[in-house]
Amino acid sequence: MSRPIYADPVHDGAADPTVIHRAGTEEWWMFYTNRRADLGGEGFGWIHGSAIGVAVSTDGGRNWTYRGTVAGLDAPEDVGLNTHWAPEVIRARGAYHMFLTYMPGASDSPEHADRRIEQFESPDLVTWTRRGTIPRKTKNVIDAAVALCPDGLYRLWYKDEADGSSTHALSSPDLAAWRDEGMILPGAPDAPPHEGPNVFFLSGFWWLIVDEWRGQAVYRSDDALRWQRQGLVLAEPGRDPDDRRFARHGDVVTQGDWAALFYFTHPHWAETETPVPVTFAERRTVIHVARLRVEDGILHADRDIDGVTLDPALIGTP
Repeated sequence: MSRPIYADPVHDGAADPTVIHRAGTEEWWMFYTNRRADLGGEGFGWIHGSAIGVAVSTDGGRNWTYRGTVAGLDAPEDVGLNTHWAPEVIRARGAYHMFLTYMPGASDSPEHADRRIEQFESPDLVTWTRRGTIPRKTKNVIDAAVALCPDGLYRLWYKDEADGSSTHALSSPDLAAWRDEGMILPGAPDAPPHEGPNVFFLSGFWWLIVDEWRGQAVYRSDDALRWQRQGLVLAEPGRDPDDRRFARHGDVVTQGDWAALFYFTHPHWAETETPVPVTFAERRTVIHVARLRVEDGILHADRDIDGVTLDPALIGTP
């Protein structure tokens, strides 16, 4: 029935989920943007000043328990309330790595935003050490996604809001030194603006999905370098009352010949009628999961499912 699998118990604004297995345990950890949907007032204060929330599942992702928020992510020079968005968490080279969208402060306005991607490392998903700032061309870059590609390089894809909300990429041999590779998918005015890239390998192909605020746009590749557009998935509403809106900014966990796509919705915001959410009900968000499969080289998504059960032994690698 596409029921929500998780809602943040503090602010009711869970968004931008990323899910990872904690090695050596039965635990799956979900990191997410902890928006303050309950803040009230106008402006952007409710999406700024957010922390990174954590929920843990011990039954393969069917049930989730709130674990609090991640401490120690602020830059040392930034006192007070700061903004944490869209974490990407991977396990590579003997450690966990977090790529976090970070902005000093919690302004009510998006003007003069200074958004960047910060890199952290952890041995256990609990304690995080800052490793530095990812190189950027503008002062408004967000939404990192990272994967090890067929050419042996790690790639980091991100949204450049200052460049028409397009997708850009960097590459690295070691997750330490990063080289700019420029624009991968154009945004406005030449193509649909978008955000929240996610890259994964499934059923013989590489896939890149982005949130176009009308569903998830799908691109396919043989090498994770050159991408061909296929269309949209999760643009049609699900059956559950909390899943009647567009699927937003997701993360994929591959499981053999299928994959789980974790995404969020604004259940009570009429997105095509009201420019921005104003009330608590409109700002509230919940996390869902869809099942992905590939048929004849086409990626399909089914949101009307009764959850998923993840198996660490089936986490896919190319």
